[in-house]
Amino acid sequence: MSWFNYYGLIAVILILIPNIILQIVNKGAFNNNFNNKPLQILEQIGRYGCMLFMVFNIPYTYFGFWFDNALLFYLTIGGVIIVIYYLGWIIFHKNNCLAKNLWLSITPTLLFLYCGIMVSSIPLIIFAVLFGICHITISCKNSNQNHKEKNDGNITRIH
Repeated sequence: MSWFNYYGLIAVILILIPNIILQIVNKGAFNNNFNNKPLQILEQIGRYGCMLFMVFNIPYTYFGFWFDNALLFYLTIGGVIIVIYYLGWIIFHKNNCLAKNLWLSITPTLLFLYCGIMVSSIPLIIFAVLFGICHITISCKNSNQNHKEKNDGNITRIH
């Protein structure tokens, strides 16, 4: 694999498509009720680092595939993870729940981490771990916050 990873670019585009569509269709879809600026900044650093290193292989920071026919595994397992990601969008399209938030935060993390391991890209592995920790945490906290706000609005008093 050369310095430019076409397969990684395609994977990043495929991961972004449902997010872009949702943002166009429902402008308020990405409500972040969990306000932790340092964690949000680290998440964005992880996200853009993952996207960058999925597409660009910087010399001396990646070592390429480490077994025969690895490209086939890279594409097959990566494709399966992307299909699982899309299934999450389909299954949970009407719901806003913890399961959806976890599904849609864990699967891209797994994709980035898997791809980093397969091409032995140290920066991609590091950014995938950073992104995963922050993105999954923020997704869980947002789900808990949304659930709390929903329940606070529906409190009925018993006299």
